[in-house]
Amino acid sequence: MAEQSTPPVESEGTGPGRLRVFLVDDHAMFRAGVRAELGAHVEVVGEASTVSEAVSRIAATGPDVVLLDVHMPDGGGRAVLEAMRRSHPQVRFLALSVSDAAEDVIGLIRAGARGYVTKTISPDELAAAIRRVADGDAVFSPRLAGFVLDAFAARPDAPVADPELDQLTNREREVLRLLARGYAYKEIARELYISIKTVETHVSNVLRKLQMSNRYELSRWAADRRLV
Repeated sequence: MAEQSTPPVESEGTGPGRLRVFLVDDHAMFRAGVRAELGAHVEVVGEASTVSEAVSRIAATGPDVVLLDVHMPDGGGRAVLEAMRRSHPQVRFLALSVSDAAEDVIGLIRAGARGYVTKTISPDELAAAIRRVADGDAVFSPRLAGFVLDAFAARPDAPVADPELDQLTNREREVLRLLARGYAYKEIARELYISIKTVETHVSNVLRKLQMSNRYELSRWAADRRLV
């Protein structure tokens, strides 16, 4: 199946701006091939063949983007996503699978993946997709993008399940949204007609519930969910 056309990506060298990528796939030969093909574009910082390996090694290496297989013997890509998204919200996931089934695509996107491409993609297109995901874009081949659009068009009023967001109160969401827009605590207090102390309490609660340590992590988390 033809993938979305993207311009070739030039070698990024070995400088500090080089993207750090982690591979999750239960086929060693496939991982070796991807590592060889992407070597000129990104730094492959690690790989794993099981969910448990992936969770521990992603946590240890802190990559920018994880290339994630959908089906593996011990749970697959969705299990990795669900284990990592709370503790490492800064890591972005791009599904790379032989499967182009609608249920696989929708399942991974609902779990938090930023894109989904199949293994027929060319090396240059994959490198471009990785960079787009790292930059915050969503990436799909045309047919797979259609699955996602159809899924949401079928129930336009149905909210997407997000367990992390659901644990926040309405007021905490309001504070988070303004914080992510760059408002100072004093400005948030004035906007919501509450005290600065109350703003501080809400921010502290949000940080605790989402297991984050500062407002910059919160801002990126909110931006990823288009709450800003």
